[in-house]
Amino acid sequence: MADCIFCKIAAGDIPAEVVYEDDDVVAFRDINPQAPTHVQVIPRRHIERVTDLRPADDALMAKMMHAALTVVESEGLMPAGFRLVWNCGPNAGQAVLHIHLHVLGGRALGWPPG
Repeated sequence: MADCIFCKIAAGDIPAEVVYEDDDVVAFRDINPQAPTHVQVIPRRHIERVTDLRPADDALMAKMMHAALTVVESEGLMPAGFRLVWNCGPNAGQAVLHIHLHVLGGRALGWPPG
């Protein structure tokens, strides 16, 4: 999608600190981190909301989870713990209409969130 900032990052048109990428998925550091480690995992293909996912997207979601766990391991978050977050819609805090999985860690994370 031409005006989507995450599509532009995935295409390499906007610079980002990429920590993982493959043919289908890109993971990059958040520009407004909410924890010492805050990485966004996105599909290269534009999908606005998690509610837009269909059974045909199952393999893509598995790749996103694999990328997130690769980031968790490379960032050393395994021993102390981490959080994976999907936001869907404005009340949940979805600021960019391109699905993204937040990987958060590096400090104690409170509960409940928000």
